[in-house]
Amino acid sequence: MKLFKLAGSRIVKTGVSIFITAWICILLDWPPVFAVITAIVTIEPTVSDSIKKGIVRFPASAIGSAYAVLFISLFGNSPLTYTLAAVFTIATCFRLKLHAGLLVATLTAVAMVEVIHTNVLMSFFIRLGTTTTGLVVSTVVNLFMMPPDYTKEISQGLERIAYRTGIAAEKVFHDILDDQHQVIVVEQELTDQLDKMIHQTEQLIRFQKEESKYHPLIGSEQAQFERYQKQLVQLRLIHYHIENLVYTSFDTNEWPSEERTSIANAVTEMAQSLKHPGAFNREKHREQYERLTDIFWDDTEAITTAKKQYPTNLPPELKILYELLSIYNLVERYYQRVK
Repeated sequence: MKLFKLAGSRIVKTGVSIFITAWICILLDWPPVFAVITAIVTIEPTVSDSIKKGIVRFPASAIGSAYAVLFISLFGNSPLTYTLAAVFTIATCFRLKLHAGLLVATLTAVAMVEVIHTNVLMSFFIRLGTTTTGLVVSTVVNLFMMPPDYTKEISQGLERIAYRTGIAAEKVFHDILDDQHQVIVVEQELTDQLDKMIHQTEQLIRFQKEESKYHPLIGSEQAQFERYQKQLVQLRLIHYHIENLVYTSFDTNEWPSEERTSIANAVTEMAQSLKHPGAFNREKHREQYERLTDIFWDDTEAITTAKKQYPTNLPPELKILYELLSIYNLVERYYQRVK
């Protein structure tokens, strides 16, 4: 549904941009094809991206047009003209780092060879006019028509990431407590999926930041957006601590049965808090945190004294407890301004 909504608004704006661009060009007796191509590729997820890439695509298209005019003047409509126009356009755009406009510029250079027959200089300036028309129309449409708002998609993305994080954390910690942990495919797949989801939501946040330059969020909307950004940071850090465990091999841990049960219960409570926001209870969460902290400090001296085989490294029990305590702290910060 989210992808359909985002794609649907972009399709509508592209269609409107094409119509208006072609209509203006026909009124001015200009060939609309080049302007339409420019309008199509200038519609971006945000107005800011449209403007930035439009600034690059205009000179790139001018370069392609200039080479088309130059080589058709020298060699006429021949295979050599197509080749040289395309190759020189690509090379120049690369040299000037106009990467965002390279494809449009190359298509322009090749297409112009076919339509230039007389008055090559006039064709060059008409081409600049059509490029400008396509850029301006598509940018204006993107600015005023169906301005994108990604906050709902960001909120939904955070909920999905938190849910998957709870599943991953529960899986990894319980495997470790049951002495079944290895660097296995299932755990890797869980963390890889999480990483992709986090990256997608980070991209939506970037889009919203860029869009806010032209359609600012105000009041509670801005406060909510800032909260989303902080929550994603917490989820990214939780993911980091889970990965630390996934890619670490542990020897058999030696907790007493009572401590192992307490840790398992704490893991389950933490995972439920992430999977179901309504299940988060701050007081209960802090009680579990204090219990884990007591286990950590009570076991530190005994573990490090008894295990002489870890002269320079932390024993597995302390590594596991450290990661779990870190995640517990991050979960509370995740809900700090929600509850």
